[in-house]
Amino acid sequence: MLGGKGANLAEMTNLGLPVPPGFTITTEACRAFLEAGREPAGLRAEVDAHLADLEREMGRTLGQPDDPLLVSVRSGAAFSMPGMMDTVLNIGLSDASVAGLAAQAGDERFAWDSYRRLIQMFGKTVLHVDGELFEERLEAAKRAKGAASDLDLDTADLRTLVAVYKDLVAKEAGEDFPQDPRVQLDLAVRAVFSSWHGDRARLYRRQERIPDDLGTAVNIVAMVFGNLGPDSGTGVAFTRDPATGKQGVYGDYLANAQGEDVVAGIRNTVPLAELERLDKASYDHLLRIMATLEAHYRDLCDIEFTIERGTLWMLQTRVGKRTAEAAFRIAAQLVDQGLIGEDEALRRVTGAQLAQLMFPRFADDTGEAAESAAAEAPVRRIAQGIAASPGAAVGRAVFDQETAVRWAERGDRVILVRRETNPDDLAGMVAAEGILTSRGGKTSHAAVVARGMGKTCVCGAEALTVDPVQRRFTAPGGVEVAEGDLISVDGTSGHVYLGEAPVVPSPVVDYFEGHRSAADDEPDGLVGAVHRMMAHADRSRRLLVRANADTAEDAARARRFGAQGIGLLRTEHMFLGERRKYVERLVLADSDDGRAAALESLLPLQRRDFAGILAAMDGLPVTIRLLDPPLHEFLPDLTELSVRVALAEARGDDRAEDRTLLAAVRRLHEQNPMLGLRGVRLGLVIPGLFAMQIRAVAEAAAERLREGGMPHPEIMVPLVGGVQELEIIRDEAQQVFAAVAAETGLDAALLSFPVGTMIELPRAALTAGQIAEAAEFFSFGTNDLTQTTWGFSRDDVEASFFTAYLAAGIFGVSPFETLDRDGVGRLVALAAEEGRAARPGLGLGVCGEHGGDPESVRFFHETGLDYVSCSPFRLPVARLEAGRAAVMGDAARGGGDTR
Repeated sequence: MLGGKGANLAEMTNLGLPVPPGFTITTEACRAFLEAGREPAGLRAEVDAHLADLEREMGRTLGQPDDPLLVSVRSGAAFSMPGMMDTVLNIGLSDASVAGLAAQAGDERFAWDSYRRLIQMFGKTVLHVDGELFEERLEAAKRAKGAASDLDLDTADLRTLVAVYKDLVAKEAGEDFPQDPRVQLDLAVRAVFSSWHGDRARLYRRQERIPDDLGTAVNIVAMVFGNLGPDSGTGVAFTRDPATGKQGVYGDYLANAQGEDVVAGIRNTVPLAELERLDKASYDHLLRIMATLEAHYRDLCDIEFTIERGTLWMLQTRVGKRTAEAAFRIAAQLVDQGLIGEDEALRRVTGAQLAQLMFPRFADDTGEAAESAAAEAPVRRIAQGIAASPGAAVGRAVFDQETAVRWAERGDRVILVRRETNPDDLAGMVAAEGILTSRGGKTSHAAVVARGMGKTCVCGAEALTVDPVQRRFTAPGGVEVAEGDLISVDGTSGHVYLGEAPVVPSPVVDYFEGHRSAADDEPDGLVGAVHRMMAHADRSRRLLVRANADTAEDAARARRFGAQGIGLLRTEHMFLGERRKYVERLVLADSDDGRAAALESLLPLQRRDFAGILAAMDGLPVTIRLLDPPLHEFLPDLTELSVRVALAEARGDDRAEDRTLLAAVRRLHEQNPMLGLRGVRLGLVIPGLFAMQIRAVAEAAAERLREGGMPHPEIMVPLVGGVQELEIIRDEAQQVFAAVAAETGLDAALLSFPVGTMIELPRAALTAGQIAEAAEFFSFGTNDLTQTTWGFSRDDVEASFFTAYLAAGIFGVSPFETLDRDGVGRLVALAAEEGRAARPGLGLGVCGEHGGDPESVRFFHETGLDYVSCSPFRLPVARLEAGRAAVMGDAARGGGDTR
């Protein structure tokens, strides 16, 4: 109800910390406003009452001419949403009260500076005047004065700028800037409510998967001023480094400034440690408060503060956004410090963060980049900025968010380059590989949003002169980079390169590959922290984790990454390239002898493939899916073949073989191959096909047994829609197992392997009880189950209308990325329940790529599946999320470690 900002302001007040007085309008009021299109009944009276209390406490009234009470209006949802709506400061100032503020502060320049800030913020945020228009007029005033920054503008300059701003508002908004303080307040509150459904907010919620129906609170707080001179200022502090997780004093400070100056990045800040020299008393007080807040929240805290003529005020705190690297390090540190337990540490890291840590990074600057760069395209470092959000990003420089989105949609990698970002840049930040700014620090808008999204970001590269009009930037030495030029930004070091810098593997991947030991990691090291979280996840999880792997090499890598078997071996992938001709001969054979010859040539190839994989996975289960290609994948293209025959006939060539082939392809041609002759249907229509594959499995297993191995193959029949289909293949498999046992002299029990099916059709899920009578296991093929449930062809719809569906809110996220719980998930749960009711020992797994998606893994845990299976690279993510699902389930039930 209070939103994150309001709740934490209340919490700091309860802790006895110096928080300016104020009050919060709850999210309930926002939801009522959004539903009715107007403020709820009674809201104005409640605001009147709370405003009166605030005025009594402060000893002055809102906008009072001789001594005005000024307030800020800030949004604050339950989830942190940087940049959803810009803050409006100094509400209550007007032509009538600006002189009173000057008299009370003893500083006329300060009063007029505050007034021009109010008109600029109010005009942009509430009246929707283009913010660039205000910036253009500010820059013009600075040029006319010869001023390097706004601090060099005097009282007369600012008074003139206020008049210019008021004229701009009247022209662009079609109405004058309101002089009534209460009208200012009411309009600002309404603007906060309305901003919940703004484009920026919708985009951010989609990106972060925040529900659309929460609404936002509004915080109205008495102003304290950091722009009263050199003994005043504003800053942002972190109790630990949000980029790396290392402990220390981190943050930015800006003297003689208001809070938004730091976040907006309009002037470059100084490191927080510099405050000790400028104002040691306030610095020491701030450090004590930081320790109090971190102990109270038991986590990294992000703090906004203002110093007003030597008095420290706390404006906000929250559990700070952090990079993936920082998340793992901080979780391990807090366990060591006894602030949280291992279960809580595991809940605080995510599979998505682990995936970020597994991406490559740039090669070191110690000669690696120069040696690796191609001679015709040398890479050189052209600037140094602040390492705001780590990672390695390469792309073409673009200078506005519209271009970033447009170029990214056509497939280009882009780096968004700005002087400083603002909330209007959000779509471009989402589209970009990385962000580069010439202004701002680790707490600027660019840095905070980039860290929250896991984007690489370098801020405050002061040596760069960014010219968004000419669409270029200039680096030291006269290096010019135009829009479209390739650049590389290193969010770990802050380095900026011209050209495409080479990358090296992530140390976390080296750890999973076995090339790096956690025991050898430095104190507070990333690999050691990842190892601790993975070890606890593996101890905690109930779900087993298998791999989707089709070759012995993939199987070996999967085992290094922690796979507990193979959940999907796709045999059709074994017949690509040169081998495709053997399946083509089989499909087109028009006699039993022709079919037998084709099968005879396929058998040894399959046996060799299976032998290698069973060896790589010795002792672990290997689920082998029988051939499941859409038939067209193994046939010549109808159009190409038709043209070839037509040309041959025109030349008078006798191409009898091609004509025969064309007739067969026409006969077998399908309008929708994905729903045609594939899977179990192919095995039933082409006699001997599945029997050959099953024999190859059995013979490979027999070979492993004779070598002293422990093979555990499982036969999976694809695309079953009715139990009768499965029964035919199961009986055929049992006959083959018995025959191979007799031929090899091995015990028949050793060569009797489980036969199950992939549940990938809605009918299979709905008749799971019947199918379980013939199946020893189910493996949910959630990719095809999603396609057949929704009636979508994934390859077609993702490129055509998914973007519109996401924008319209029909999807919060693609159902091919995260399982659709309401539809596909319900079919999975129903099939699991009815399957186990019919066969209590039925094995249940999932082999679609949802098996590596964090949110989907949690669903499979809750549904009671035995394992998930995914591509080798996603195995660590699945392991971590399976462990998190277990400890989050324990916490929800009131058990487990809750420290």
